[in-house]
Amino acid sequence: MSSFKGRMGHDVEKQSHWDGPKDKIPTDRTLVVRGARGGRGDLAEPPGGVAKKRRQRYVEKDGKCNVHHGNVRETYRYLSDIFTTLVDLKWRFNLLVFTLVYTTTWVFFGFIWWLIAYARGDLEHSDDGDWTPCVNNLNSFVSAFLFSIETETTIGYGYRVITDKCPEGILLLLVQAILGSIVNAFMVGCMFVKISQPKKRAETLMFSHQAVISLRDGKLCLMFRVGDLRNSHIVEASIRAKLIRSKQTKEGEFIPLNQTDINVGFDTGDDRLFLVSPLIICHEFNEGSPFWDISQAQLEREEFEIVVILEGMVEATGMTCQARSSYLDSEVLWGQRFTPVLSLEEGFYEVDYDTFHQTYPTPTPTCSARQLAELAKKGEEIPLPPPPPAENSEEGEEEEVGEGENVTNGDVNKMEDGSESRERV
Repeated sequence: MSSFKGRMGHDVEKQSHWDGPKDKIPTDRTLVVRGARGGRGDLAEPPGGVAKKRRQRYVEKDGKCNVHHGNVRETYRYLSDIFTTLVDLKWRFNLLVFTLVYTTTWVFFGFIWWLIAYARGDLEHSDDGDWTPCVNNLNSFVSAFLFSIETETTIGYGYRVITDKCPEGILLLLVQAILGSIVNAFMVGCMFVKISQPKKRAETLMFSHQAVISLRDGKLCLMFRVGDLRNSHIVEASIRAKLIRSKQTKEGEFIPLNQTDINVGFDTGDDRLFLVSPLIICHEFNEGSPFWDISQAQLEREEFEIVVILEGMVEATGMTCQARSSYLDSEVLWGQRFTPVLSLEEGFYEVDYDTFHQTYPTPTPTCSARQLAELAKKGEEIPLPPPPPAENSEEGEEEEVGEGENVTNGDVNKMEDGSESRERV
C-alpha cells in the first residue's frame, strides 16, 4: 500500500506533525483521480474539479487483507519456519516441492548405491556367479535408483536385496531408512495440514452486506448480521470488531489506519455466539464507544472502516476457523433495521436466506448518542424524523414487515397472508 505523501513529498507516517486543515486528516485510503479537462471516460475532470474519489479497503468483503509486505530484507526468517512456509504456499508450488523432495532423495541415495557398487567392482562382476556383490542384481544406475526407491518406500520387491558382505551398504541402508522416515513425516504432515486447513469453512459463514444504525431499547446501536450455512456448527464461536480510522493526536502525530476496539458484548458475554441461526450483532453507542459523538450528518462526512472477525472451532475437525469481513462508512445505513429471517414451521425453525441482507427503514433520531442522552436526562422528547411516505396498497392487503415492528431473537409474531399463517421470529 502506497503511503500518503505530504505537501513537500515526505511520507506522512515519518512526519512529526501535520499542518493541513484541522477538519480533514489525510489518509492513504482515499485516492483522488484527476483527468484532463474535457477528457473521456470516468477519469475526466468535471468543471468542478475532482473527477473521481476511490476508497481502498483494509479488509475485503471475503476477508482478504489488502496489506502487502515490501522491502523485507530478512527473508531467512521464512526458512527458519519452513513448515509454515510450505503450508502457506499455493497448491501448485506445494505439489512441486513435494515431488522434488522425494525425487531428489531417491536420486541422491540411488547415486550413492551406484557409487558403492562401482567402487567395489560389482558392476564389472555382474555376470560372475561366484562374486558376492553389495546388492544383488544391481548392475546399473537405473537399478540403483529403483533399489533406492524400494528402500525408502519399503516396497521390497525381493529381486534386489542387500547382502551381509557389505558393511558400508548396511550403514547406508540405516541412514536412508531414518532420513526417509523424516522426509515422509515432514512432507505427509505438511500435505495433511494443508488439506485440512479450515480456510474453506469460512466460505459458509455469512456477513450482511451492510451494517445499520437504529434504536434498540431506546439507545442508538450499530448492528450487523452473521449466519452459518452449514448444519455442523462452529463451537465456541466469538466475534470481535475493530474500527479502522486515521487519527491525529494532540501532539500532532498522524496515525494512519489506527485500530480501535468496538465493544460487541465483551463485558456481557454477548460476543460469545451460539451460531445455530443468523444472529444480529449489536454495538451500543455509549460513553466508551467511538461513535458516541457521531450524528447522521457527521456520519456522511466520516471516513472509516469496521472490520469484524468471527472465530471458533470447526465441529467436524476441531480446528480453529476465522472469518472476516468489513464495512466502509458508505455501507453503514442510518435509520435501518434488518428484516427477520427466522420463521416457525411445523416442528422446526426455517431460515430464509433470501432476506438475510435486506433492511427496512425505521424511525431513528438523527442526533448523536451524546445528544440523545442529554435529551433523555432533561426529560425532553426524542426528535424523530417523519416516517417515509407509505406506498399505496389495496384495501385488505397485508402490510410488509417494517415500520413500527421490532423483532428480536426470541420474539414470535404471527403473520397472516390470507390463505395460510405462520409464526415469524
